[in-house]
Amino acid sequence: MQTTSNPAPTSARSDAAPLTVCLVCNTAFAIYTYRQGVIRMLVAKGVRVVVLAPRDRTVPLLEEMGCVCIDLPVAGKSTNPLDDLKTLAALYRHYRTIRPNVVFHYTIKANIYGSVAAWLARVPSIAVTTGLGYVFIQKSRAAQVAKLLYRIAFRFPREVWFLNRDDHEAFLNGRLLAHPERAKLLHGEGVDLDQFALTPLPSGTQRVTFVLIGRLLWDKGVGEYVEAARMLRARYPQARFQLLGPVGVDNPSAITQADVQTWREQGVIEYLGETHDVRPIISSADCVVLPSYREGVPRTLLEASAMGRPIVATDVPGCREVVADGVTGFLCEAKSATSLAVQLARVLDMSEAERRAMGLRGRKKVTAEFDEAIVVERYRQTLHALTGANQFDRRAAVRAATGEER
Repeated sequence: MQTTSNPAPTSARSDAAPLTVCLVCNTAFAIYTYRQGVIRMLVAKGVRVVVLAPRDRTVPLLEEMGCVCIDLPVAGKSTNPLDDLKTLAALYRHYRTIRPNVVFHYTIKANIYGSVAAWLARVPSIAVTTGLGYVFIQKSRAAQVAKLLYRIAFRFPREVWFLNRDDHEAFLNGRLLAHPERAKLLHGEGVDLDQFALTPLPSGTQRVTFVLIGRLLWDKGVGEYVEAARMLRARYPQARFQLLGPVGVDNPSAITQADVQTWREQGVIEYLGETHDVRPIISSADCVVLPSYREGVPRTLLEASAMGRPIVATDVPGCREVVADGVTGFLCEAKSATSLAVQLARVLDMSEAERRAMGLRGRKKVTAEFDEAIVVERYRQTLHALTGANQFDRRAAVRAATGEER
């Protein structure tokens, strides 16, 4: 991927005003779930971390980590430009008040309207494309408008980070990057290998448990998962099919509570609700499934592989970065319940020892390629380049730790 030298650092703040970094997203849940390592690094270095996102149940957890949380109006399902202008105006006001040294934007509306607001407020920003979602899945007018807005907004960030090469190429081919030299590949947002430690597969039971973890969206392939479960029930009565994640979220592709209730009543799936900690759910599963239509690099799959679980996912951007087909899991066709059922049956036909070996290979792959420490280091380097602040200078930190003079 092409890169150029970083722009000149912004001026460092005085001792009385700590360096401030804003993290902006369409949900506080995503900031808490996917960026704890970055937050811990920032807080440890004395940075004031401000999270701008709609308030949800994870805000108290972010505050416990040391973040300042500000409620942000983001209408995820709405295509009304007035709603989006309210988001842009709110972000502009906050940036003018907070005066952050750097802003990181995540998800489509934060990327588009946040990038414009940061430019208007003369604040350096980084756009992180965590997944292209409906913009590159659907052929609707709304998707066309979103691409136009991307083309306009992505003139302004200092850098644009992509989580996989397919997304980067899609932006290049669509001529959505006014400054392609500012694009950088992050290769996923990583996983904490200590937090998501290797755990043994469930034993002493003849039942094989599958689980799909994530927001319950049609675009995540939940419908195909449910249909595949129907196909397999008669042949594999010992199989269990579980769903974990929020229902009825603010997204055009959201699945309703009524849909989930119907599946439960029919005995097709078990709905586990929501949780802050997915590790017990992964530990009790034999295989983690994600039949998504498109991803950035799905954190759920990284966590599952880190804990030694085989994976079944779709052969689409994001998922194929994590899964080595036939080695750490199996890839199926997107939007095909039949293809998914075939791959789930392969897992069911494996012995426990074969599933264990596949999971161990997944752990090895994630350790080599997706360690969260690599991602945190990228943030540190970028912040040092943009701000020039000593707390992000690795050599200065070493000198301070050893008592050496400059």
